Amino acid sequence: MKITIFGTGYVGLVTGACLADVGHDVMCMDVDDDKIARLREGVIPIYEPGLEALVKNNVEAARLRFTTDPVEAVAFGTLQFIAVGTPPDADGSADLQYVLTVAETIGRHMLDYKVIVDKSTVPVGTADRVCGAVAETLKARGEALDFDVCSNPEFLKEGAAIEDFTYGARIVVGTDSERVKELMRECYAPYSRLHDKMMFMDVRAAELTKYAANAMLATKISFMNEIANLAERLGADVEQVRHGIGSDPRIGYQFIYPGCGYGGSCFPKDVQALVRSAAEVDYQAELLNAVEAVNRRQKQNLFTKLAQAFDGDLAGKTIALWGLSFKPNTDDMRDAPSRTLMEAVWDAGGRVQAFDPEAMSECRRLYGERGDLTLVADRIQAVKGADALVICTEWKEFRSVDFAWLKANLTTPVVVDGRNLYDPQIVKRAGLLYFGVGRGDSLQMVG
Repeated sequence: MKITIFGTGYVGLVTGACLADVGHDVMCMDVDDDKIARLREGVIPIYEPGLEALVKNNVEAARLRFTTDPVEAVAFGTLQFIAVGTPPDADGSADLQYVLTVAETIGRHMLDYKVIVDKSTVPVGTADRVCGAVAETLKARGEALDFDVCSNPEFLKEGAAIEDFTYGARIVVGTDSERVKELMRECYAPYSRLHDKMMFMDVRAAELTKYAANAMLATKISFMNEIANLAERLGADVEQVRHGIGSDPRIGYQFIYPGCGYGGSCFPKDVQALVRSAAEVDYQAELLNAVEAVNRRQKQNLFTKLAQAFDGDLAGKTIALWGLSFKPNTDDMRDAPSRTLMEAVWDAGGRVQAFDPEAMSECRRLYGERGDLTLVADRIQAVKGADALVICTEWKEFRSVDFAWLKANLTTPVVVDGRNLYDPQIVKRAGLLYFGVGRGDSLQMVG
């Protein structure tokens, strides 16, 4: 098939590369001239394991191409995927200006039948608005061309996006058109060879499915963080509790790891957008509001523990930070707990000495050059001369540590483990003050 994808961000680029890799002819369109020029040269704007090679291979095979020309893009594919950003507005609702701009672009340049596929994460009712935008644009042209709009939400985890696209559990399509069903089956046929993954449903149900899935996962994370906070006060170890409840098949082990809060491009904005959608139909989404409130509080937890350790005085202290991205295998720092921690340390008069395997450039882009932030070459350099170590991201290279070395290199022996990577007893036996998340820690202070 010939497929056009509007947007070369995380979703658009992964979708385009994966569809090209199974034999489709794919054209990715973006208005950013510089980004398209770099993509043509094989320079990937984001870090995602395996994506650079996948793009390179399919560009060389002439199955994947890039353009800034909307006329060329609209003419290219029968399927027109919209995969542009939907950033949150000030009130938390999804900003649909880019989605609707693409819809108008398609309506302005289409010359024959098109299926417009909403791949971006959008609130319920967006397909109707896209349909209206295309219809109005066609009417202004004096044209009466046939088209359909369907919803095809993505379920990609950053750091495992290619695997999720290729081996995902389901492919959701919202449509009532048999013609669209046939074309979408053809599009995704290479991914349904072992069994049929296609799930057809109403458009509005498909739109809500994406938000409901992310909200459910965010709820599990916030619930476990609540239990962790309770465990600290009751003197229980939440890791033992996690094993106890995770063994129940009705609950399972996924997304019940306590930590310093969720971040990234999906969970925060999608929960907020769903809360806003509820408010628009006069429904108070109390559980979702609580999920967000717990997460905001949890991101403050690392700084609270640091402040406890130093009796509230962090002025002049240097904090070593391992991990900047919101999760491993990505350079994404959107809503990352590290940002909440760093900004709180700076406000308290402290300094940050940080290392991350992939997110250093993103950190520089976000914060620029400043005297209270030092980005170093590796985890060893981050620790040297620091007053405390905080782990924000569970990168594999942070999982194994010589604690005697750590104690010798820290000015004061404080470790705040925001991802529960270490056994508290082993760390404490090495002479370090250890603060995990829900590990039954009592108040400890330096000196």
